Amino acid sequence: MVVSVAIQSYRDLGAWQQSTTSSVACYRLSKEFPSNEMYAMTSQVRRASVSVAANIAEGHGRETTKLVIQFLRVSQGSLKELETHLILASEVKLVRKEQVEPLLAATDGLGRMLRGLMRSLQAKTDD
Repeated sequence: MVVSVAIQSYRDLGAWQQSTTSSVACYRLSKEFPSNEMYAMTSQVRRASVSVAANIAEGHGRETTKLVIQFLRVSQGSLKELETHLILASEVKLVRKEQVEPLLAATDGLGRMLRGLMRSLQAKTDD
């Protein structure tokens, strides 16, 4: 049995919930970066992670489905940016690869959620 839940707020969206969870994890991980990275990689990881959730929320507040989809695409772009920063942080040994892998798995799942949400909304605009 499938239970339908009405979306009253962006906070009800699974993608937003997962993106905020990932953002918190990114903040925790980036605390381990060297202090000389505060205005470089630390800032970039945090900014990109927050941007994912913020764009989902901002899109939800828009009046048309087309604009919602546009903001979800921006969120998807920020997610790819975040993934790149996490991979680079591991490659240049700011953190261990084992620390980054769970976050990359989470971003992969979040990317699938965003794509599914965009496809669902796009199908409604095509009707």
